[in-house]
Amino acid sequence: MGSLKEMIKKRLEKYLELDTDGIRNFILNIFLNVKEATVDVVHRILSKKYDVSHNMVASMIGYIHSKLGILKASKESYKTTMVYSLRENYVELVKSSLKKPVSNAI
Repeated sequence: MGSLKEMIKKRLEKYLELDTDGIRNFILNIFLNVKEATVDVVHRILSKKYDVSHNMVASMIGYIHSKLGILKASKESYKTTMVYSLRENYVELVKSSLKKPVSNAI
């Protein structure tokens, strides 16, 4: 079995291959540019370009966090919302996996 980074890279590439409308690519670019964001913030940014529901965005972020393992989730207390950020050791991996950067749209 390969290293953890190689496994995550394969999962990430497969995840992005299935991205027919560019939403997955855009979400990952948001985390590259914003550094930390809640589901609400990502939804607000994403809904300017795509017709997406809050639940759809929450589901995609949850998948990226749990299945790909490239996001870190934290919260100050049980009453606050979850804040997601891209793990530092995966920034270059995500940059190399993305087809085109979307820095001007954010």
